[in-house]
This record gives sequence, structure tokens and C-alpha cells, in this order.
Amino acid sequence: MSFWNVLLVIIVILAILLVVLYILGSRMQKRQAEQQTMIDASKQTVSILAIDKKKLKIGDSGLPKMVIDQTPWYMKWAKLPIVKAKIGPKVVTMIADEKVFLQLPLRTEAKVVISGLYITEIKSVRGGIPPLPKKKKFFDRFKKNTEEAAKKEASKSKKNK
Repeated sequence: MSFWNVLLVIIVILAILLVVLYILGSRMQKRQAEQQTMIDASKQTVSILAIDKKKLKIGDSGLPKMVIDQTPWYMKWAKLPIVKAKIGPKVVTMIADEKVFLQLPLRTEAKVVISGLYITEIKSVRGGIPPLPKKKKFFDRFKKNTEEAAKKEASKSKKNK
């Protein structure tokens, strides 16, 4: 086989892969739109007290067995944002949206919009809703590490003198 034949086979495989991904993506988009309408239909505003929040695998989360059984097989290994909250006299384990999980303060009463066991948004928090933490960029992590290393080296050299 010549170089061009190999290149042609690779291009054909990539084209088939792109078509498959496009079809799967459109199906997932339709499913997500249906689920979003169901979530919007059953949402209600509730006052909660967030006790604990962690990212856990669904098996370790303490969610009801029925919820665990209904999750797709590929989600069993993914870590979900789990919030333990007190709603009235009950302590309930809930799944939070990623943005809500980052913003929800612990041991503070908050009004949130829930749909079943899913926290979709924060309406209000006493003292104001905290802003989303800024996401570190890839190179900023290295800059911080090098700055800390330089400071440690400087402090070691001062101690040795």
C-alpha cells in the first residue's frame, strides 16, 4: 500500500466517525430538551439548609435505590455533585447542578429551585449569592507553582545566610 492509500483509508474512517458523532449528538440534544421540559414542569421553590456537599459516585451518594437503578451504566462511575440538605424537618440527599454546587454555601439557609431530587438554581441566600469561583487556566497553575517554589528558595537562602 502506498502512502496515499493509507491516507485515504484514514480520511474515510474519520469521516464515518464524524457522521456517527453528529447523529449521536443530535439524539442526545433531543433527549436533553425533553428532560429540560420535564424539569421545568415540576420545579418548585423551597427553602433549604445545606449541611454537606461533596462530589461522589452515584453508588456512594446515599441516593434512593430506585434512582441508582435508573441511572445509565456509563454514569455509574462518574462523580456527581451531591448535597445533603435539610428541607423542613427532613435531611435529604440531592443532586445539584454544577453551577449551583459551586455557589451553594454550607450551613446557610437558601431558597433554591428543585425538581424532584435535583437542585436546578439558587434564588436567594442570606448575605447574597456568592459569585462563581474563577476557573484557573491551564498555565496559571504552573505560574503559581513556580512562584511558590521561588519564594521557598528565597526564604531558604535567607535562612542559610
